[in-house]
Amino acid sequence: MSIAQFPAEDASFRPKRARVETRLALSFSDEDKAGTIQPRDDALVVTFRIGGYDVKRVMADQGSYVEIMYPDLYKGLHLKLENLTAYNSPLVSFDGKVVIPRGQIRLLVQVGSEVVDMGFIVVDSYSPYTAIVARPWLPP
Repeated sequence: MSIAQFPAEDASFRPKRARVETRLALSFSDEDKAGTIQPRDDALVVTFRIGGYDVKRVMADQGSYVEIMYPDLYKGLHLKLENLTAYNSPLVSFDGKVVIPRGQIRLLVQVGSEVVDMGFIVVDSYSPYTAIVARPWLPP
């Protein structure tokens, strides 16, 4: 029979606290526009770090339910068709046309100090944006 020895209680010992996950939301109100020049009603267009690269012209659309990647970004990240997994559901573009996705891919996206794994649907259509992200600040 063995006897377990426990260290004497330390006065500086504190019980561990449960780790609480905080999810940040990025949102803007009319008050945030005060003092800025708003020539048009443009979307929120930002730069994110996607797949290790700084990517400009990313539209953050809180009304979107999916993340979209356009051909220029896909080629710019040096991704190949074999990197895609199947995605068989058609999408509707801004102009109302049905778009058949090429596939989907998961990439790490850095938003501020947070890094999240995000799934992008790759579409072969024109856009002035390189990507559209729905909510990059929340894990998928």
